[in-house]
Amino acid sequence: MERVAHNLTPMAPCLAEARAQWLSHLKTERRMALATQQAYERDLRQFCTHLVDYLGHPPRKSDFSNLKPLHLRGYLARRRDIGNGARTLARDLAGIRSFVRFLEQRGEASSAGLSAMQAPRQPATLPKPLAVADASRLIDENQQMHGEPWIAARDAAIMTVLYGCGLRIAEGLGLTGETLGISDATKPIVTAKTVRVNGKGGKTRLVPVLPIVGESIERYLQLCPFDIPVNEPIFRGARGGVVQPAVVQRAMRVMRGALGLPSTATPHAMRHSFATHLLGNGGDLRTIQELLGHASLSTTQKYTAVDAKALLKTYEAAHPRA
Repeated sequence: MERVAHNLTPMAPCLAEARAQWLSHLKTERRMALATQQAYERDLRQFCTHLVDYLGHPPRKSDFSNLKPLHLRGYLARRRDIGNGARTLARDLAGIRSFVRFLEQRGEASSAGLSAMQAPRQPATLPKPLAVADASRLIDENQQMHGEPWIAARDAAIMTVLYGCGLRIAEGLGLTGETLGISDATKPIVTAKTVRVNGKGGKTRLVPVLPIVGESIERYLQLCPFDIPVNEPIFRGARGGVVQPAVVQRAMRVMRGALGLPSTATPHAMRHSFATHLLGNGGDLRTIQELLGHASLSTTQKYTAVDAKALLKTYEAAHPRA
């Protein structure tokens, strides 16, 4: 059963009650993904552990009513001392901010201290897509890498979905026969031209299903030895359970080793490749933003730096004065 981790950190009953109400708010009103709920709960729990040492007693709800930057800087310094980098430190603040703002909405806290706290500066990073030929090799040669033909077909279908639709790994593994327009599990024919995907923050988007994606899924389902109800995820593990992301990541490590690809060749890199190759072939940023499910165009704009060479070539070919 899906659930957020139990709270094992000492805290006053009033704070434990507020925490439970906050988690319920994240699930029912904010409709956050389970992984995000768990991450936020972990953020708060780690901060409460720090406060036990700092305050000398289990933290109370009143201790969150007016947090000062001093409290947060001490916490981040402690996290930095055990080897956490800027990205992790910024991530550590997310759950704390969410909880304090939840209390603030109820008139029980102020987020002024959090607002005054500047998040650690993030290192500039760019997406690391694969070359078109390498993305194709990962899909085509995947079918030759596993002793079990149906598992090889499954891995190839997953890679095809990630690259062909630009999905996050959890989104791809969550696809059902019903979503794909498969009406009869005994005759797996993908009829959907688009799929509705629920992404981060409950954001829903429509993504086209290319014929090659449908064909790859059908090939896998024809070989799969398990009966899969059309309303359940189609990608199955060796024992019939729903495939976990770690299985796909492990398969990718094997493939990149066999093909001599860099460590940046991950399942998520297939999504980066989808966006970069679309941009390089004339796709516009707004459309790519919608396909990826990015809330902000600035997130999508990172791909322009990755594909600057292709953009310059398009510009020179299209501009009247070039």
